[in-house]
Amino acid sequence: FLSTRQPEWASTTLGVFMCQSCSGLHRNIPHISRVKSVLMDPWETAEVQFMTSNGNTAAKDKYEEKLPEFYYKPTKSDCSVLRDQWIRAKYERCEFMYKERQEPYSTGYREGFLWKRGRDNGQFLSRKFILSEQEGVLKYFNKHEAREPKAIMKIQTLNASFQPQKIDHTNGLQITYLKDNSTRNIFVYHDDGKEMVDWFNAIRAARFHYLQVAYPGTVSASQLPKLTRNFIKEGYMEKTGPKHTEGFKRRWFTMDDRRLMYLKDPLDAFARGEVFIGSKENSYSVLPGLPHSVQGNHWQFGITIVTPDRRFLFTCEKETDQKDWIAAFGSVINRPMAPQEYAVEAQFKHKP
Repeated sequence: FLSTRQPEWASTTLGVFMCQSCSGLHRNIPHISRVKSVLMDPWETAEVQFMTSNGNTAAKDKYEEKLPEFYYKPTKSDCSVLRDQWIRAKYERCEFMYKERQEPYSTGYREGFLWKRGRDNGQFLSRKFILSEQEGVLKYFNKHEAREPKAIMKIQTLNASFQPQKIDHTNGLQITYLKDNSTRNIFVYHDDGKEMVDWFNAIRAARFHYLQVAYPGTVSASQLPKLTRNFIKEGYMEKTGPKHTEGFKRRWFTMDDRRLMYLKDPLDAFARGEVFIGSKENSYSVLPGLPHSVQGNHWQFGITIVTPDRRFLFTCEKETDQKDWIAAFGSVINRPMAPQEYAVEAQFKHKP
């Protein structure tokens, strides 16, 4: 993954060009990849010839020959553990040249121990996790020898997203799932980056195979991004209640596809509330500012979300935050709703 059109770094042993960010990751595997600056380092004739006869396309054909469809290929904006483990899996472990090296995430079953954040005390404790495609679930156990799981998460609604800053660990992963149409959050990490990325891709593989069964013949390139998804936007805003007369309270907001969730703390196990954001064709819209009659907000940059049933009022601390949130809401509202999203909208309307 190149972040520039004219990368200024290269691996003289692999024959590939790369950006500065990736050059730092390649230096982590000096026994495999020897990095040089294209512009600043001296080059021997044999090295130039090697680069000429190889290159990025040839390396991709060789090292990604058996890359599974479900395997997440990181971009320049992804966190360091995803990018580091991609380079190690591709060049150091040659996982995408030999299918038998993909067993940790491709067999449909995985079990192991992860550090999980406690819902009440915030402490991370070792918990046993089992992912089973056959059962269609990911589950974890509070005690190592326990027979009954503490939580069962259906692969159908499972999502995983790396959140190193939020969890305050390089390998921090946020797992979300639906229970009674409400989002639940689990925060985990493992000290070994490979372990965590293998779990992440095992979840993607399970989701991929679930979609293949649930929607035969329709798992296409357009659906691969749905295996796991990053949140559209997160951050603090203030909100008021349905009558618009209650005082505004500061809450952490997460925009997860069409679900806008608000939590008291970013690491809460479940949201205080969720709002479905539909499309403009279905009478959803986003407006800058608040109605003139509204009072009680501490932050001055307002946002009004209009839905068929009511208006939701939010405020942001900075104008840049307001613009970013309006753009995030707009990206969802301007997208037509898929057939299955109408069912989700109906579930929201029937929530108690």
